[in-house]
Parts: sequence; structure tokens; C-alpha cells
Amino acid sequence: MKKVLIGLCLAAFVVVSFGMPAAAEEPQSTVFLMGRVERLLYGSERTGGLIERLNTVEKEMFGRELPGSIAERQNAVLNFIEKGTLEQPSVLFKLGVAEWAVEQKINALEPAVKRVEALEVNLEGTPQVDRPVSMRLERVLSLLLSEPVSMQDAEIPAGSVVKGATVSTLSPKTAKKGDIVDIVLQSDFVVGASLVAPRGSRMQATVTEVTKPRSFGRPGEVKITVEKLFPLGPEEIALTVGEQAKKASEAESAQLAAAGTSVVGAILLGPVGLAGGFLVRGDLKEIPAGSVVFAESARAMRVSAYPVPAGLQGMLKTAEPASGDKVPEAQ
Repeated sequence: MKKVLIGLCLAAFVVVSFGMPAAAEEPQSTVFLMGRVERLLYGSERTGGLIERLNTVEKEMFGRELPGSIAERQNAVLNFIEKGTLEQPSVLFKLGVAEWAVEQKINALEPAVKRVEALEVNLEGTPQVDRPVSMRLERVLSLLLSEPVSMQDAEIPAGSVVKGATVSTLSPKTAKKGDIVDIVLQSDFVVGASLVAPRGSRMQATVTEVTKPRSFGRPGEVKITVEKLFPLGPEEIALTVGEQAKKASEAESAQLAAAGTSVVGAILLGPVGLAGGFLVRGDLKEIPAGSVVFAESARAMRVSAYPVPAGLQGMLKTAEPASGDKVPEAQ
């Protein structure tokens, strides 16, 4: 019965995707869309003809090929993975909820197929590779939760502080302007009892300026600007470095100093003026992974969130606000 239900949900989603006009977005080639789908699922693009690659993705996801033109099929798959609908949240949304229910964090930097396999191994010891990925994810959710995953709107105030940690080492010697810097969220971002972004969600920064190490021991510098947070839902949350983030950074720095934590044990990236990003000095030659970054929501906005059931709300792990931090309030 559950297999039939999943099939009906997919069919309804595909019909809705084909029947509704697309949002006003910059047109993207079928080759680009195919690569995006493969990166989301596998972590890298595959080789071969476009139709063969699309057929492989559909069979992996649904166990069959979808109807329609190549463009329609690609958009249906991409929407199913990334956007979803109010009645049927996306694969990434459900996957994040499942990971959070198991580990209280998500693995946002890993491809979707690998994340589903990891959940199956954690729960049952072996991955169910002979089944479609969408069915495998629904099975995992049925083992974890007593009710289907749903999503609802949550209002995020401007100035809501988030704390992240860099994923990779950053060095003035190797960094280049335009480089993407991956950062992961260090605590659940919650509005009331709705989970907007679990711990482990991806934040993105960009290198905006690099000064290489100079003579006479003068250190190099790297300036990065934190741009956005990718929550459970399809919306991107614009980030900036404003007054609230500056206060949180200063409070964290004071706590580290009071605890006597060495600079090697915890690196805090300090803000350069308001809305000015962060300046990473090269005194240590390189800034290690795990360096702490504070940012804040650039504006108030409405996003899709997971309404956490009462029985699971004790699992929410939010950051203790530093003095002056703005915490999202229940709506």
C-alpha cells in the first residue's frame, strides 16, 4: 500500500510541475540542469549522452522513467529534489529532517544518495541499494517518525544571529578572489518550534580580497564576505555582518579569553566594520578548518520550516544567545 501511495504522490507532483508556470528565472541549458541534478544526487557530473544520464537518474530516484520532453523531465526531477510542494516537501527537506532525527545534525555538504545510504547503515546496518532512492527515503522516515514530514511558513526577523565554522583551511598564500568558502551551521536555527536549518546546514562565503604575505614578515590577509544560509526549504537566507553579529563575535571572543583558550584551539574570525565581511590575517600562515564565524539575517523573510512535533522538541539544540543577540521568536 505504501508503494502505491508513494507512486501516486510522485505522479501528482510531476503533473503539478508540468502544469504550473515556472517562476521567472534565468533560462538554463539542459546540459547545465542535468549537471546540477547529478551534483545534488552524486556529488559530481556523470559522463555520457544526456538522455542516457537522465534515464539513469530517473530510474535511481523513482524506479522508472518519467513522461514528457527532456526539459520537462529535468525540471520535474530537480523540483522533486530541491523545491517540493506544501503537500509533498522536497527530497532535500525530508532528508534533512531524517538526518536531524537520527544525529541532531545534517550532512549538507554530502550528495543525497550518499546521505540516504548513511541513514540506512545507521538504522539497519546495510543500504537498500536495490530500491529507488525516493522509496528508500520514505522507508527511513517511516521508521523514524510517527507522522509524515510536513512544512510550514516561518517568519525570520532581520538580525537573527547564526554561528558557523569553516570547513576547510584558508590561507593567504593560496586563496583567490572569488573562491567559495564553505561554512557549516553550529546549532539549530529555530523559529518557535519550527526547525528552519538544522546544525550542519551549509553557509556560503566568498573571498573578496587577498593580500599575499609580504617581505619583512608582514602577514598576508584574506577578506571573506558571508553571503547566505541554505535552510531545509528551497529559500536561501541572505546573510550579512551587522551589529548583532559583531556583538556575538565580541561576546565569543571574551568568553574564549576568560576560559584561557589558546588561539590554536579556537580561531574566531573577526568582523571588519559593519556589513564588511571578515578579515583573516595570516599571522598563523593559515586559518584552520573549524574557525568560528558569526553572521546575521540581512532582512526579515518568510521561509519553509519543519514544524517539530511536541515529542521531538527536546532534541532542538539552539545556541545560547550572547548579549545583544536577536533570537527568532515564535510566530
